[in-house]
Parts: sequence; structure tokens; C-alpha cells
Amino acid sequence: MKILVINSGSSSIKFQVIEMPQRETLCKGLVERLGLENGNMHYESKGQSVHRPENFKDHAAGLKAVIALLTHPEIGVLKSREEIDVVGHRVVHGGDAFDAPVRVSPNVLRTIKRLASLAPLHNPANAIGIETAMELFPKAIQVAVFDTAFHQTIPQKAYTYAIPKDLTEKHNIRVYGFHGTSHKYVSEQAMAILNGTTSRIISIHLGNGCSITAIKEGKSVDHSLGFGPSNGLIMGTRSGDIDQSVIFFLMDTFGFSSKEVGQMLQKQSGLMGLTGFSDLRDIQKGADAGNKDCQLAMAMTAYRIKKYIGSYVAALNGLDALIFTAGIGENSHMLRSMVCKDMDALGIAIDPIKNRERSAGIREIQKDPSGVKVLVIPTNEELEIAKQSHTLLSI
Repeated sequence: MKILVINSGSSSIKFQVIEMPQRETLCKGLVERLGLENGNMHYESKGQSVHRPENFKDHAAGLKAVIALLTHPEIGVLKSREEIDVVGHRVVHGGDAFDAPVRVSPNVLRTIKRLASLAPLHNPANAIGIETAMELFPKAIQVAVFDTAFHQTIPQKAYTYAIPKDLTEKHNIRVYGFHGTSHKYVSEQAMAILNGTTSRIISIHLGNGCSITAIKEGKSVDHSLGFGPSNGLIMGTRSGDIDQSVIFFLMDTFGFSSKEVGQMLQKQSGLMGLTGFSDLRDIQKGADAGNKDCQLAMAMTAYRIKKYIGSYVAALNGLDALIFTAGIGENSHMLRSMVCKDMDALGIAIDPIKNRERSAGIREIQKDPSGVKVLVIPTNEELEIAKQSHTLLSI
């Protein structure tokens, strides 16, 4: 079974063609910085790679370029689009409608679009990915895998908001959690390394969107993102945690509408609001060059992560492993160093030489001996989506 996995993020598209059940990756790639200048496309197959600068105005344009590469006569892995049996899609928000992978039907697609108000940076992009794939692969089965599913194990005391009970119960207002596909994948890798010891894990997913999860015995028990994917850690364009009084102040004092404040907090805040850059690579360069705004943004980002680590160590009653994953988590030795500095009271200490080393695989970067394993684990949401899609269709 050939499965094309499409992972449409807020500003990127990751994709792989995976042969199941062998779990063999035939090709993989990334289209990044969608809608921005200095866009890039990366593609690997048959021992060859393509890296070229290319700007795409939106997800639909990026996906069509991906299809052209898949069927390219020299570096493509498909003679025909009809070789694709299944297209597996990452969908960020399943709300209370989906707690497991599903075959996409017109009703499923409508529901994904309806939930866009809860994930405005993601569900619309996910829906575009599905619609484009339906057009380009009309004979393939479309499967949606939801980020929220992994967090269904969060206990009521952690997922319930302290607002009037009739609102939470009648309208399903609660913590849903996100990046679940990534957190599930990397935590399973970490549990294999822990080799049967009690698994109290904190997984930190750092990309354009960021989140942190407390995981006990393989189950999510707390998570930084909530009803929508906008609170918690500081992100590329999202503010993360903010005092709700600030929102009321902006509306009452300056006359902003709720829609305008929502736009501000999701698309104009975070690293973008602090520095004018949404990409941490640009901010690190600025910080190295002495830009005070960039230096402050790095310090704030690390500090926010440290606070969540502390609270989750308390929730887990200890810690066996700390995971850094996703684009920033896997590649920014600077941010990893800042996060783990002065954390020895929690048993967290990293080796600066190991931290700077680069590898395509899993790395342990803690000092020896150390009470907590600090792991850099490349996430593979695409393989996890392929596994869940294959399982669904094999039942």
C-alpha cells in the first residue's frame, strides 16, 4: 500500500510517500515559508536531493509543485498518480467530533472546515490539502489523522476550564491539545530508550507552532495548548499565554473587535510581534549580531519553556526524559542550551559538546552521569500518520 502523507502546517508542507506495512519511505520533502519571501523546497528520493529557492503564495500552489516532483520522470517515485492508494492528512483540530483517524467523506470535510474557528492557522490549510489531494488523486482513499486524538487521555482536572459549568458541558469547551501526532511518535521513541523504566516524559515540540506535553506511561496527562492552538509557549506569530485582562483592555480602550484581537494574537504576535521576524533562524542571527529585541525574544522563549517544565515535573512527580523535537527543537543548540541552563535542581543538565553535534538520528545530550535523559528526537509525524492510516484501513 503506497500512502502519500501530507502534513500541511501553518507555513509549511511536509510530505512523504511511504510503503506500508514495510514502513519504507520512498521519498520525502518540505515546502517552507509559504506566503513569505525566501521560500524553499526540499525533496529527497532515489539517493538524490533537490533544494531550490521558490516562493509559493499559498498551500494549494505548494501542493501542486509537490505532485510535479512525485511524478517527475527522473527523480519521481510514481509513474502515475494512480499508484497512490491512500492519502493521509494531518488535521490539527478534531474538536469533540473526532478522537481517532477517519476516512474523509463530504461530511467529515465540512466538519473540519467548521472547526476552523478553533484552529484558524491550521484547519483551513488542512482542508485545502484534502481538497487538492481529492482533485489530484481521485481514486485514492483520503484519511484524516487528528492532532487532538493523543490528548484524549488528559484527566478532567487538567482539561477543564474554571468557567461556568453549563458552558463547558453544553458547548464542549475544554483543553483539546495539539501536535499529538508528533508527541505520540517521539514519546514512543523515548520509551524504547528508557527500556522499561517508569516513563515520566516531557516532550517539547518547537516549530513555527510550539507545545509541551507531560506524558506518563505513554499517555498524555497535561499539555500547553488548549481549546485552540494559541496559548502556552511563545510561537512564530502566536503570543502563547497572555493575561485575559490585556484582551479586554485592547477592546475597551482602542475599540478593537474580537476578530481583530484574535488576528493580532495569532498572526502578529509571538516572535513576529517581538522582533519583526517569525522564523527563529532569523532571530538567532539577530541575537548573535547584538539585536536587543532578538536577544529578549530568545530569553523570553526559553524562560516560558522552563516554567512549563517545572510545572510538569511537579505534575509527573519526577522526570525520566526531556525531549526536544520539531524544526527548532532538533536544530537550535542555542535554544536548547538556554532552556536547560540552571536546571540542575531538577536533574537536567546538558553536555555542551553533545548539544552542538548534529545527527539525523536520536541523540542523548545530557551530561554523564545525569538524573534525566535529555533527548533530541527527530519527529516523524508522516510515518505516524501512515501507521494510523494503514491500521484504520486494515481493520
